[in-house]
Amino acid sequence: MSDYHYIETIPQLEAACETLRHSPVLALDTEFMREKTYYARLCLIQIANEQQIYLIDPLQLEHLQPLLDLLYKPDILKVVHAGRQDLELFYDLTGKIPGPMFDTQIAATLLGFADQVGYAAMVEKILGIQLDKSHTRTDWAQRPLSQKQLAYAADDVVYLMQLYPEILTRLQKLGRENWLQEDFSALSDPRMYVNDPSNSWQRVSGHGRLKPRQLAALKNLAHWREQRAQQLNKPRKWIMSDDVLLNLAQRQPDKLEKLAGIRGMPESVARDCGKQLIDRIQQARNLPDSALPQTRDRFIPTRDQELLIDSLLLYLKYLAYDNQVSPATLANRKEIERLIQGERELDILRGWRRRIAGQHLLDMLEGKTSIHIRDNKLEIEHKS
Repeated sequence: MSDYHYIETIPQLEAACETLRHSPVLALDTEFMREKTYYARLCLIQIANEQQIYLIDPLQLEHLQPLLDLLYKPDILKVVHAGRQDLELFYDLTGKIPGPMFDTQIAATLLGFADQVGYAAMVEKILGIQLDKSHTRTDWAQRPLSQKQLAYAADDVVYLMQLYPEILTRLQKLGRENWLQEDFSALSDPRMYVNDPSNSWQRVSGHGRLKPRQLAALKNLAHWREQRAQQLNKPRKWIMSDDVLLNLAQRQPDKLEKLAGIRGMPESVARDCGKQLIDRIQQARNLPDSALPQTRDRFIPTRDQELLIDSLLLYLKYLAYDNQVSPATLANRKEIERLIQGERELDILRGWRRRIAGQHLLDMLEGKTSIHIRDNKLEIEHKS
């Protein structure tokens, strides 16, 4: 069991942050709940350096300003694992992201680990320690937290501090320690965490089946749902399900009684917000054809394109194995399909992925590279 300090008063928080403020590296993790809310509810913050572990209870504290001052210090590297959701919590608090960052899950992609490798799997593989997983689905909003829950939470940062130097050493041996700067910089880009209601229609399952005017109605309705979910701090599907949104967009009722007749329509929404919904639908009905949105046509490859995609995926797998990384960390089939259609704003063509795979795939598309089999082995020929 890890030794830790439990922080539940402002004086304790100030003292802890003073102790940590000169640390060059801090491990950071959070526990949160969001099953019943739109915004994640921050329930526990774990932070550690090489000597001290602190478990900070935001539910007991009036504010977190000393901690925020510490986390936003640019001379302290913050180490996280799969940290995007953790960082989103701080964006919601401040509108900014702590930096600089080092994400062990992202870094693991350059060490041959599978895409989105879990924390426990990395700790076991690199440190030879098996972690207790029994509290993975615990209710972190309950109080008091048990000693076993707190020990579980402490482990999330104590081993991060041990993973970081080991991962860094392995990256340095491979000459890859600087390859991830673009990925880590993206983690600290606030634009990654902006949840724009105007784009929420893209998350509605089944939107690709709609005709342009129906899609315009869906965009307006999904925008309304997202804003209402934010205002009420409720999960968006508690406001209205995707199926109801699609039904509304397809049928486009123009009267309250027709709206109320939509299958699955919550009575309270029809009663309290019916006019707003009809107005949103009417706005879409009034749009000129030139202003209607279009969905991306489903890509159905020809026989030759199918063979080309398979060839590129084979070459991608070859390059991944040759560079000791997982193929899934480089690209998936969908991205290869976009590549052969001429798209170039792709992850495979950025940063280290372009270096070890993306440029090679482009060379193959341009006929500069070919694949042969000799002596039962795959060989790559680069043409001059």
